[in-house]
Amino acid sequence: MSHEHNHNNEVSWGRRLAATMVMNLIIPIVQIYGGIIAGSMALISDAIHNLSDFVSVFVSYLALKMGGRGPDYKQTFGYKRIEVFAAVFNVALLFGAGFYIAIEAWQRLQHPQPIQAKIVIAIAAAAFIANAASTILLMAGAKANLNIRSAFIHMLTDTLMSLGIVALGILWLYRPWYWLDPVFSWIIVPMIFYSGWGILKEAFFIFMNSTPPGIDLTDIQRKIEALEGVKEIHHLHVWNLSSEGIALATHVVADDQMLCEVDKLADRIREVLSHQFGIDHPTLQFETKPYEATGLLCCPTNGRNGKTAM
Repeated sequence: MSHEHNHNNEVSWGRRLAATMVMNLIIPIVQIYGGIIAGSMALISDAIHNLSDFVSVFVSYLALKMGGRGPDYKQTFGYKRIEVFAAVFNVALLFGAGFYIAIEAWQRLQHPQPIQAKIVIAIAAAAFIANAASTILLMAGAKANLNIRSAFIHMLTDTLMSLGIVALGILWLYRPWYWLDPVFSWIIVPMIFYSGWGILKEAFFIFMNSTPPGIDLTDIQRKIEALEGVKEIHHLHVWNLSSEGIALATHVVADDQMLCEVDKLADRIREVLSHQFGIDHPTLQFETKPYEATGLLCCPTNGRNGKTAM
């Protein structure tokens, strides 16, 4: 049921990404044309950012399709983690767009130019509507999938940018404060870097196989060792397979018993892990006694003499 549900989600998110991709190809073309005519750096900056969004959403779409492939003999865990690579690539595009906007804004601040406010308002308003629609389309998937979240943040940032440009256009109808055009572009840059930093940090923890946020290893130990038939657990590892799945591997010390009884004990452990911790890929190694000095965590050795690595 869970795999079928995930497949249906991926199909739905794929369609939403495709719709977002089309909108982010049309919007920047119109914005660049309008920005050149109106003389607005803010509008052109927004267009460049939207072009980077088109590429990033396209990468997200490809990653989602590739991530749906099942495991094979080369990639036994499947291809889900490629979505994390896509998210990092998207952040790189965001940061690149941010640097470009900052440089161009500085040049425009030194040489302010008159701006045709009505053109700016019309194009920025159309971009706002399209970006807001894209943001709504991706909102649900952003809660569960890092790849979709990176595309969602792109769209949310663009929506706010377009709204700000509409406000600027209205102001320019009454006041010739054209220096606000590059200043607004500079306000956009910190938003871009801040939005990308959270994704980079989460991607780093996934690549490092870090313990997922909200998972307490000692709590897992207490809950499993409280089950009847479990003496202790050791060499516990918990990590994210991708931005969605959580895996666990541990050694379980139990009484010497029939294999069918061990299966029943394993089912009880899996139920606790799934329902209380959201762990959906557990690997359990059963032992009747520890084969070496035990601890909750696994200490690496240098391989030859078995001494603990320093």
